[in-house]
Amino acid sequence: MSLPHDPAELARLTRRMVELRQEHRDLDTVIERFAADIQADELALKRLKKRKLQLKDQITWIESALIPDEPA
Repeated sequence: MSLPHDPAELARLTRRMVELRQEHRDLDTVIERFAADIQADELALKRLKKRKLQLKDQITWIESALIPDEPA
């Protein structure tokens, strides 16, 4: 993946990555609380975990977009 050349696009991607990381951390807290509750809805817990994985994938994609390509 090549590094975007537009400074506005770089800033947008960086902001988005910060937002996604914050949501990922927030989900950690929610999942911990949910898992501690014996009466927690298992389906809801699975959905939260799936969302957390999706966020991780998006973060990884943006990180790779922000890393400049190195010549071989």
